[in-house]
Amino acid sequence: MTTISVQRCEFLSFSNNSLRNYRKFHRIAASWTMTMDSKSFYSRKKEELSIQLPTPSLPQTESSIPHGLRFGRLQPSDEELNLPNKLEFGRFVARQAVLDEEMWTAAWLRAECHYEHRAERYVDNYKRKFADQEYHSIKRRNASQLGQKCTCIVTVRKEVKNVKCNVIKSVVATVDLSIRFLLHGETFPGERRKAPIFCCINKEGQRYGHIANLCVAKWARRRGIAVNMLYFAIESAKLDGVEQVYVHVHRKNKPALELYERRGLEIVEMATSQLSEDQTYLLCLQVVKIH
Repeated sequence: MTTISVQRCEFLSFSNNSLRNYRKFHRIAASWTMTMDSKSFYSRKKEELSIQLPTPSLPQTESSIPHGLRFGRLQPSDEELNLPNKLEFGRFVARQAVLDEEMWTAAWLRAECHYEHRAERYVDNYKRKFADQEYHSIKRRNASQLGQKCTCIVTVRKEVKNVKCNVIKSVVATVDLSIRFLLHGETFPGERRKAPIFCCINKEGQRYGHIANLCVAKWARRRGIAVNMLYFAIESAKLDGVEQVYVHVHRKNKPALELYERRGLEIVEMATSQLSEDQTYLLCLQVVKIH
């Protein structure tokens, strides 16, 4: 009879992380004892296996609430804001986002829409991370003055007499409107995939408007909010003196395509071939400037 003992062998196993494109390996410690009887016709094997598996941990995310935000803050009245450019329709008002809390709520709505049809593990953590990053992006875009202007537009509930609502519950939809210049050599946004190192904004050319990140809270859909927000964004672009308004749409997003086409935007055929890899369409609307 022969006895063989092996202690603490290590095996490698791997798992794929859904957010990162790499494989993470785990070490598994094991030990066993094998007993063989050479006199018998069949070999008998006795194994005692003990394995220690690593305990899965939740993704580590930073706090999704930026410092200084007050989510219990009540929505200010129209008289307090005194914004000249706004659109009232039904029980809602479309206007520029003024408060940081409104911008953060807009970022959270975009996170909700981004992960709406994704059944991923820890999806709430990913939403918070997405909202935090988008909030800071909105702040940077709104503060940028490098040849462009970006405005975060929100739709809020119209105030009811003697009833106050906090900011989080008031914002129901959001969209971004950017006023930009084309780069040198461009005839439409995104025409040049790789711009030269010293490529700059063509400030002598005409400016154009670009609409992005249009989304509506799930419970507030089918109430004409998206149509009115699109109308308000286009009218705001007219006030800035642009003649074209562009929007990028994923080719499989049929409801969005129908919405933009009903408003008069048309697919830019010249850009279709360049955007085929991204599975997107570029749509354009020729507008009449308001003098």
